[in-house]
Amino acid sequence: MRNKSLFILLLIMVFFTSCGEYQRLLKSRDPEEKYQAALRYFNDKQYVKSQTLLDDVTNYYKGTERSEDIIAYLARSYMGQKQYESATSYYEAYVRNYPKGKYATEAYFQIGHCQYLDSPDARLDQGTTKKAIEAFQKFVELYPESPYAEQAYQEMAELYDKLALKELKSAQLYYNLGSYLGNNYLSCEIVAKNALKNYPSNKYQEEFSWLILQAKYQQMVNSIEEKKLERARDAQDEYYNFVTEFPNSKHRKEAERMMVQIRKITQE
Repeated sequence: MRNKSLFILLLIMVFFTSCGEYQRLLKSRDPEEKYQAALRYFNDKQYVKSQTLLDDVTNYYKGTERSEDIIAYLARSYMGQKQYESATSYYEAYVRNYPKGKYATEAYFQIGHCQYLDSPDARLDQGTTKKAIEAFQKFVELYPESPYAEQAYQEMAELYDKLALKELKSAQLYYNLGSYLGNNYLSCEIVAKNALKNYPSNKYQEEFSWLILQAKYQQMVNSIEEKKLERARDAQDEYYNFVTEFPNSKHRKEAERMMVQIRKITQE
């Protein structure tokens, strides 16, 4: 128990000593001391203290060689705090001021990576997601051989999948609305086709194709007599496209049942 108490006392002493040192640094008028301390805090993963001290010396070193390091470490400090929007701003400031600087490869990558990490749920506005994709595209154009390139491509693919998922949810909503206040099946079909065109490698291709087949089938079922045969043939073509592309689909049995009804019309 005595050893434990001594250990706790030691921790308390270290904590207050550390706090006292940081408070002294905040009041210091020596920018070099603050800068060196900021780097130590950063290496110790004390990102708030690092960022605060770097902010204090930014104006002093503005226009000097050290300014490049300060902007880079401010961006990293915000990354450490998971404040991705602020980190993005500093990385963007870095590439504006030092487009070929010593941290340029990192900065161009991190602009996309920060926005990737800040990208919201697929149900929300995807402006940040699109900005992240644009940033990654610029990065791989500038640094195709970079060690970061593989990660950039992987994260870009995930972002494209997120955009596709948003379109999938939209197409599903139209399908569920059915014939309510208009032909929502046609809207479902259009959204799904556009998503396949815009995001050809997305992981939801089967679900988009299935929605298109379902939408065409429902348009046949709900069609006026004059257009029923035309729409049945359209649904039949889509059925063949679907089973050819996804022969082992979990929707195969349902597609077969739909085809039975389609043939009743096309073979009359």
